[in-house]
This record gives sequence, structure tokens and C-alpha cells, in this order.
Amino acid sequence: MKARTRTLIAAALVLGIASGPVVAHAAAVPVPAGAAAPTSRFCAPPNAAALERAIAGLGPTDENATAAVVRVGGTSGGWRGGSGVADIVTGRAAVEQGRFRAGSVTKVFTAAVVLQLAAEGRVDLDGPVRRYLPGTVPDSYGAVTVRQLLDHTSGIPAADGPGDSFEAQWEHRFDVTDPHDQLADALAKKAEFTPGTAQHYLNINYTLLGVLVEKVTGTSYEEAVGRRILRPLGLGQTSFPSRTQTGIPGPHNRGYQAVVGTDGSRELRDVTEWNSSDRWAAGDIISTTADLERFTGALFSGRVVPAEQLEEMFTVPRVKSFVDGKDATMTAGLSRLALPDGTVVWGKSGSRYGYTTGMGATRDLARTLVYSVNSTDAKSQDTNPVALGIAMAAFAR
Repeated sequence: MKARTRTLIAAALVLGIASGPVVAHAAAVPVPAGAAAPTSRFCAPPNAAALERAIAGLGPTDENATAAVVRVGGTSGGWRGGSGVADIVTGRAAVEQGRFRAGSVTKVFTAAVVLQLAAEGRVDLDGPVRRYLPGTVPDSYGAVTVRQLLDHTSGIPAADGPGDSFEAQWEHRFDVTDPHDQLADALAKKAEFTPGTAQHYLNINYTLLGVLVEKVTGTSYEEAVGRRILRPLGLGQTSFPSRTQTGIPGPHNRGYQAVVGTDGSRELRDVTEWNSSDRWAAGDIISTTADLERFTGALFSGRVVPAEQLEEMFTVPRVKSFVDGKDATMTAGLSRLALPDGTVVWGKSGSRYGYTTGMGATRDLARTLVYSVNSTDAKSQDTNPVALGIAMAAFAR
């Protein structure tokens, strides 16, 4: 495999990338207020033909996805497209402006609120988390700082769950999970490593940050994000499900998981209805490509988090990954990827069964990307080929 291909596969992982018509729209995109002058050399509009090919032919018979919706934007121009079906029963066309589960993209919103609180002097990033949550964080984790939660260097292990297999998750898909129970389980365990010495990307860090937000603001996590980000930016199609909610409000494309039977037959099981309370501040947001594109522009241009604290989102800790020993890539809410031509892309991916989501951009906002792919194996360790194709096409020059 060529080096460029390997790197672009990594890009899709970081930003996470057959029937039904392909619908595409090309448009000029204005420079967001406060955005820096382009330095990443994206001067021409996105390659519309390559993007159309990336999402062509999706539907019930495609091996990897039943639908996809994409928005590519930035100072160099924009493109929008959708392909596939909204549901496999009626075969109606995919809803291009539909809502979807954005999974771990939630972490970007959580990190932004914490950094806002830091800018207001209400949270010390280098202060111990236990200072704010003494009844939640035990003495054994007294050295863990807020910054270490943000960049996944805390050493706190994951909480136990029903199991990693799809069938185990399916059996418990309507369970209601209390984040405090998850924290009690995780914090009762031995640390994986000394805080600040390695990076391990785990939801538990952001579950704890969600509880911290509630303690510091005196309101619910959902209200804090709504008051500070969603309403000021006009993100009217973005929401958090209630603790017991299992559906996606408003128009949406249904999600499916491919399940292989004992006889080798392939079933597309509808996984749209699901309780996501076990992900909460780490991964239960519902949004649209338009809202996430607007959020990306506002965030990167400094209209969500003040400049000093925004640097946390573009600063990778100088440690190694706890999993594979490679250099860390995660920041406070985002992840960094350097493409072969020197372009650096910052973004976040997310996955829930039936939905693979990505948002990302060059820091100068010359090129932005948001996609939602209705992946038929969203939790696979392998890159979804459709998401990969989208990322390759979006950031190609």
C-alpha cells in the first residue's frame, strides 16, 4: 500500500469516510468572520466528480453503507451531496438534511464548554479534578487534572459494560445508564498509567467532564451546552436525547447493522432506536451536517472558545499512545493529522451503530468537511470504505 493511501486511511479514521440517486450541489462559501487567511493552499473548489463517485451506489445492496450525506466547505468553495436510501423498506431517497447520531463528535462540544469555563476563571485546567468533584473522584485519582481528562492522559480505565460484541450491545440497547454509576465503577479500579505519561482515548474522561460541567455551572450538562453553544450559534437541529429517549427526532435516515446468520445469510438489522445514555457527554449528540459545518467554522475562527483556550484544541500532548506506543494524536476534543503534502487537518469522528460521522478542517478553514455515513458496521475496527472515499476526495488537491 502506498504511503499516501495509508495516510488518507488514517485521515478517515481521524475524521471518523448500491442504490439511490446521488444529489449534489456546488456553491461558493463566504469566509467565516474572524477566520485567518488561507495557508493550506486550498485555492480551488472541491472536486465534485470525485465526491460524487465516493458516495455513488449506496443502498441495501451496498456492502458498506445504506446512505451518506456530505458537506464540504471553506474559503475555497463548497459542495453538498447525498446518496442512498432513507430506509430499506420503502427505498425512498436519503434525507440530505436529516439528523443523525454523531457519536464522539459530542466530545468537541464538551471540550468547548470546559474551555469556556477555563476562560472565565471557573475551572483551572491544571487543577485536580478532585477539587471540583471531591465526592466523585477518590484520593487515588487526586493527581488527575482537568487538562488530562480533556486530552485523554488521565490514566482512568473504562467502566465495565455489557460487552463489546454487537449482540451483547443489542440485548442492552434500551438500558438506561447513570453516568455516576459508570464513574464509580471506573474509579474503583487501578489506574492504567501515571497521569500525564500516556494517552488512551476513552469515553470515561468525557463522562467525568460532563459531571464537572454540571457541578461548576449548577445546571444540567445538556442545558450548559445549549445555553453556551447551540442557541448562540443557531444550531436548531442539534440536540441531546433525554435519558430515556431511544429515537431520533425529526427527519432522518435509518441506521442498519449487517448481521450474518449461522447459515451465512446477511441481515440488515434496524438499529435506529437505541438508548445512548451510556455515552452521554462523550457521545450522544444528535445533529445535521449543516449544523456541524456551522459549528466547525465558528469554533475554528474563535467564536466559541477564546483564542488562548482554543490553543488547547490544537495542542497534542508529547506522550505516546497507551495502546500502540505511537505518538499521541488527540487534543482537547480534536485530533491532528498531517497529510503527505504537509496539510494539517484537525477533526473528530464518531460512531454509533448505524451511523459513522466525521467533522474536520484545516485550521485556516480553507477546507472543511462534515459527513454522516449510514455504515452497516459502524463499530468495526477497519475504516469504512465510504467514509474513506469521502475524506480522500474532500482533502485532495
